[in-house]
Amino acid sequence: MAVPKKKISKSRRDMRRAHHALKPTSLAECSNCGELKRPHHVCRACGHYDGREVVASKA
Repeated sequence: MAVPKKKISKSRRDMRRAHHALKPTSLAECSNCGELKRPHHVCRACGHYDGREVVASKA
């Protein structure tokens, strides 16, 4: 069984975890209604994707 020979310092441990932070989500503007939406996803407000209506809107 692998056991570390020396204690890993807090600094070295935290440097390893430097890339574990969550990145903010990117948003794109819907070309139809102008609402913010996730890229490559159907717009929740109007149901459009790639310039055409994919989901029938509730309104």
